[in-house]
Amino acid sequence: MLRSKTRWKLAESDETNIDRLQSELGISRLATSLLVNRGIEREKEARRFLYKENLSYHDPFLMDGMKESVDRIQHAIAENEKILIFGDYDADGVSSTTVLIFTLRELGATFDYYIPNRFTEGYGPNEAAFRQAKEDGYDLIVTVDTGISGVHEAEVAKEIGIDLIITDHHEPPPVLPNSYATINPKKPGCGYPFKGLAGVGVAFKLSQALLGRIPGHLLEIAAMGTIADLVPLQDENRLIASEGIRALQNSSKPGIKALLDVCGLKGQELNEEHLGFGIGPRLNAVGRLESADPAVELLTTDDSELAEQLASEIDALNKTRQELVNTMTQEAIEDVESNDLLNENNRVLIIAREGWNAGVIGIVASRLVEKYYRPTIVMSIDRDKGVAKGSARSIEAFDMFANLSECRDILPHFGGHPMAAGMTIDLTYLESLRKRLNEQALEKLTEKDLMPLTKVDLHCRVEDITLETIEEMNLLAPFGVSNPKPVVMLKDVNLSQIRRIGSKNNHLKVALEENGATLDGVGFNFGYVFEEITSRAAVSVIGQLSVNEWNGLRKPQIFVKDMAVNEWQLFDYRGIRDLKKRLESMPLDKLIMISFQESTVNKLGIQQWKEFVKTSPLEENLKFENKYVMLLDLPDLEEDLVELFKKGGLPERTYTVFEHEEDHFFSTLPSREDFKWYYAFLMKKGSFHLRDAEKLAKHKGWSKETVHFMSQVFFELDFVTMDDGLISLNSQSVKSELTSSKTYRSKLEKAKLENDFCYSSYHALKSWFDQSVNCFNSTEEAIK
Repeated sequence: MLRSKTRWKLAESDETNIDRLQSELGISRLATSLLVNRGIEREKEARRFLYKENLSYHDPFLMDGMKESVDRIQHAIAENEKILIFGDYDADGVSSTTVLIFTLRELGATFDYYIPNRFTEGYGPNEAAFRQAKEDGYDLIVTVDTGISGVHEAEVAKEIGIDLIITDHHEPPPVLPNSYATINPKKPGCGYPFKGLAGVGVAFKLSQALLGRIPGHLLEIAAMGTIADLVPLQDENRLIASEGIRALQNSSKPGIKALLDVCGLKGQELNEEHLGFGIGPRLNAVGRLESADPAVELLTTDDSELAEQLASEIDALNKTRQELVNTMTQEAIEDVESNDLLNENNRVLIIAREGWNAGVIGIVASRLVEKYYRPTIVMSIDRDKGVAKGSARSIEAFDMFANLSECRDILPHFGGHPMAAGMTIDLTYLESLRKRLNEQALEKLTEKDLMPLTKVDLHCRVEDITLETIEEMNLLAPFGVSNPKPVVMLKDVNLSQIRRIGSKNNHLKVALEENGATLDGVGFNFGYVFEEITSRAAVSVIGQLSVNEWNGLRKPQIFVKDMAVNEWQLFDYRGIRDLKKRLESMPLDKLIMISFQESTVNKLGIQQWKEFVKTSPLEENLKFENKYVMLLDLPDLEEDLVELFKKGGLPERTYTVFEHEEDHFFSTLPSREDFKWYYAFLMKKGSFHLRDAEKLAKHKGWSKETVHFMSQVFFELDFVTMDDGLISLNSQSVKSELTSSKTYRSKLEKAKLENDFCYSSYHALKSWFDQSVNCFNSTEEAIK
């Protein structure tokens, strides 16, 4: 068995709807199954999704507060009032700010933008910034990607005589700010047909309303924030992302061209992963470490030379951010493991340290969730202010926003989503937050909820995976939240090839075979599996499909995400030369080594593992469940081997070394004719001394050991007497079968054992275990 790293949850399929939709669309069953499993069951809806047929943007004025906002902004432009765009410091906030800058610039407005400093001001609108805006002569503040929780700040704006328009997409609190207007599709009572817009999506809709047309020249900016903010790539977001990626490919904006260059994406065909893992992290890095202003300047500049300089600076900041995240993650892991925070009563991890950079704690929280699969909050402590700034990441079974909402009395400043949130808390309430969240988690989370989960879209066969099928599945792109890149499962297929690749042998190359069809696979950082799986095992694999292009050839392949072997595995170590090396890499807490012969450990030279060797296995109460059992040698009787596993149960793996001292199978077993001739020889001679055994053996073409063996058999059958090597016939002997001799029976049994266990094929050996040891039943599969 090879246990999977995560639980695999296979999506349930409605076969009737799949049959009907496949007939209507005329595409592969795999692509059709993906659509149905994602709730797209009607032909018209499916064509809109796949081919963007009749897919259009909603009327922005369906959004509550839009008309009031547009009227107020147009009035400000007409009256030459000063407008302040108040943004946020993440990629969504930066792109939202950029969209409104381009829009107001096009409309001829008098405006500027302001993004608060993460470290000195924190998240969202703040009173000091609003009062400074009033002093600087601003009449109107328009927030983007922030403000929905700014109840106090809205009151400040009214007090000082500034009109406040809030545009946001975060979850609204129970009490909304008393602003001039609030645009948020999630706002109670808002009838906008799509609730999943990012902050930049809301800003894009405001731009559409102000310009009176789709701002196509801003789609590339909108796509950046939409993909980076991990909002559902459905409905309008799907249109923004797909059209934005296409626009990004041919962008004329100096800042975007420079950004693509430092990301190494210049000239490449772009997809959502380039934005999510290349562009997004760099835009985020600026506000995480310093002021986010350079990111806005980069996206809005017309100066190519300045754009290249800013892009280079941002790229350098991203490298610094990566180093910082690695250091802080290691420190957080040390805190978790040294303070026993993974115990039964601690289901939510809350890690806090003084001096941690508040700009990257969200990434660290994500790393901890990935490692421990627990809802996690990472906090940076500010002793001078007496507060801690936190960033939360969660797991599927724990709605972080809802659970934090139950702690509002000690969390005056927090916001977010079910899977992520940000907050500021007074240090005096930190332990109370930890206690309360863990009490909530103990009520709501089961042990199973805390086991890592991978959602699997489709179960398919190797023969189903073709270039055409992959291209049809890719029609569902761009992939992202609520439309993830498909994960497929291949169950119990054969390995026609498995080898390690990479400079450090840390990656895996496999060829999967089923019913004559083959599929290449690559598992990054799966090199360790090479020692964990036999080449003859039936393996189950989950992964993502792609097309491998090399030297003009195009072939389907799978990028492996996880692997499992759902049957017990037999590892054939017979004749192994590097047993010590293999033992060095094995988990000793799982290893049980069995030796029936006292000399075996010394013969194999593995004295340093002697404490793990059981030399009287049948006399001990050994339990093999979830263990690795290594059979160093053979017992005298086959029944002893059967009994060993009947008592011990099913191991996770069995390793057969079967070191043996003599080759009983290959040493000649004398025939009955040989025994007859030797007996007749003794009758004729009367007596015979074993010192002449070699001469007799040479005469007959036997070995000296054969003469000694037959002599011992005759002695045990009482046919002869033996006195210091002198053999004499016993005239009083009674006729007996050769099998009555213990030595003869032992020779037969050991020859059979060697034949069945030492010299048999792998298939024959495994078949013996399957058929002879009753405890080897089918094991529980990894897929539930």
